[in-house]
Amino acid sequence: MKSGYNLIILGPPGAGKGTQADLLSRKYKIIHISTGDMFREILKDNQSELAQEIKIYVQKGELVPDNLVLEMVRKRLQEDDVKNGFILDGFPRTKIQAEGLDEILDSLNRQLDLAIYLKTSYETILDRLTGRRVCLHCGANYHIKYSPPKQEGICDRCGGELYQREDDKEQTIRKRLEVYEAQTKEIIDYYQNKNILFTVSGDLSAKDVLKKVEEQLSQIETQVN
Repeated sequence: MKSGYNLIILGPPGAGKGTQADLLSRKYKIIHISTGDMFREILKDNQSELAQEIKIYVQKGELVPDNLVLEMVRKRLQEDDVKNGFILDGFPRTKIQAEGLDEILDSLNRQLDLAIYLKTSYETILDRLTGRRVCLHCGANYHIKYSPPKQEGICDRCGGELYQREDDKEQTIRKRLEVYEAQTKEIIDYYQNKNILFTVSGDLSAKDVLKKVEEQLSQIETQVN
């Protein structure tokens, strides 16, 4: 089995991007990089000029400009732990970022193997997100239908109170999806035109999605060999 895949995973909120990225990371021994994690890590570094610039936007609740996000990604992809491959989750979000990622990879003499698009129905997204509950104390995640706590409203891990995030309420979900749709179409088209887009239904179980992605990666490996 080939190692060293360079992947990105695209899809709306609730599509299961994080779950799938974790599964692929373990399966292929590649690093799962989420933009959220990258922001948290870089903001710990108060000495760096990049961290200071990004912090200004984050503290205001504003979107971080593409050029700063790209510089953050560039630094992350130069780390030793990504030499064997990576899966980017939550990036790119714009066509400018997608083009910038290509330039970064070219400079590192690498290229993307696959852009995985989890195309997910509104009903599935709503079902997954509105049922999600998070522990106020330790941050553990539950779902009232698929992974409920032993005692309703109480965290199994620490006994903390479970709550529903504002992001997971239906009205907010609709707005998040509108923003996502507006941003993402050009990225989907971009990778479709590069012939590296692989679309799979995000309505499927995590196990079934993983199986389809594995099959696609096997085909890529066969073509290369």
